[in-house]
Amino acid sequence: MVVAAGVGKNKKILEAVANVDFDVVTVESEDELFDLLMSGEVDAAVRGSLSASVIMSKLKEKYPELYRASYIEFGGKKFLLSPVGIDEGETVAQKLNIAILASKFLEAEGVKPHIAVLSSGRPNDRGRCRRVDESLDAGEELTALIKERSLDVKHYYALLEDVVKSDANIIIAPDGIIGNTIFRTLVLVAGAKSYGAVTLGMKEIYIDTSRAQDDNGYKRALTLADRLSKSVPI
Repeated sequence: MVVAAGVGKNKKILEAVANVDFDVVTVESEDELFDLLMSGEVDAAVRGSLSASVIMSKLKEKYPELYRASYIEFGGKKFLLSPVGIDEGETVAQKLNIAILASKFLEAEGVKPHIAVLSSGRPNDRGRCRRVDESLDAGEELTALIKERSLDVKHYYALLEDVVKSDANIIIAPDGIIGNTIFRTLVLVAGAKSYGAVTLGMKEIYIDTSRAQDDNGYKRALTLADRLSKSVPI
C-alpha cells in the first residue's frame, strides 16, 4: 500500500513522512496528487499543505456531492465534525447527505453513529433575529429528516459544550463557516488532536489537512489514510 502526500509551504509534512513505517510518495503539485489518486497508482492521498480549493474542485468534477468531515479527538473521545469546508453544508439537503455518509463511514469502521445537530441559538432565542430563527428551523428540519432514516440523532441547538460531553460521534455544524471555526478553535487553539478530514462521497481515499498543522497532525492523517486503504477498522 502506498500513500501520496502533498508538500506545499508547510514542510512539516516531510517530518511526518520520515516518521511513519509505510510507503509514502511526496508530490509538490495539486495536479500530480490528483492524478496519482485517480489513476490508482497510490492507495490513498493526503493533502498536506497544497491548495484545498484546487484539489476539491478537481474531485468535484468527478464527484459533485463531496463533503469533508474532520476526524477529531478531544476530551478522550473521537468524532467527525462536518461541514468544515466554508462552501459546504449550505442547505438542509446537503447536511442530510453529510449525516448519512458520515454514518455509513462509522458503520464501516464498526462504530454505531450518534449524531448531534447544532444550530446558531437556543430554543428560547427564537424571535431575536431572523438568521437565528432560520438556523433553528433548519436544525429542527434536519433532525426530523435524520430520524426518518432510523439514525440516532439529537438537536443540541447551540450547546456545543453539551455535545462534546455526550456520546455523539458525528457533529453537524449549522454551516461550513461555523464548522471551520469550531475546527480551528478545537484543534488549533484548544489542542484537540486532528486526524485530518475524511472526504465523504467518493470511493478513493482522500484525507484533507490544515495548512497550519504540525508534524504530529500530519503523521496522524497519514496513518489514517494508510489504515483506511487497508480497510482496517478502529
